[in-house]
Amino acid sequence: MGHVLVLNASYEPLNITTWRRATVMLLKGKAEGLEHHPSRSLRPGLRQPTVIRLRQFVRVPYRPLPLTRRNVFHRDGHRCQYCGRSGEPLSIDHVIPRSRGGQDVWENVTTACLRCNVHKGSRTPREAGMVLACTPHRPSSSLVFEATRQMEAGQHGDWEKYMLGAA
Repeated sequence: MGHVLVLNASYEPLNITTWRRATVMLLKGKAEGLEHHPSRSLRPGLRQPTVIRLRQFVRVPYRPLPLTRRNVFHRDGHRCQYCGRSGEPLSIDHVIPRSRGGQDVWENVTTACLRCNVHKGSRTPREAGMVLACTPHRPSSSLVFEATRQMEAGQHGDWEKYMLGAA
């Protein structure tokens, strides 16, 4: 039935949880509902939440976003970073090839279509005469990353105003 954005007491995005867990938090008085699904009611007087805020501040340790194909493709907008194509099968390209000591880190991997990846081969983009559209970088926050993925999929438009300062 959907996911719920959890905000800390300071209104900063904290987590994405299930609507069931969010409802339990509301019923126990641990959170308050800020946004609700316009047409889904759980019972009389209780609508399904889409955004909740915790009543007490919670400190959360930093967790880096894992480097996966799916996450690299999402970061790069599912487009080849050399030619800009988006409709072709995509692959992961190492800017500095692994054969030359390039590592599997956010700053060295990018999305490339198969044609561009084969053309580049084991050369650097400069040696191959190719230009990257964007310099590869580590995403700032895993929560913002996941929330934007869901917002781009047409879900949870009401989350946007809470995610603006979190990037």
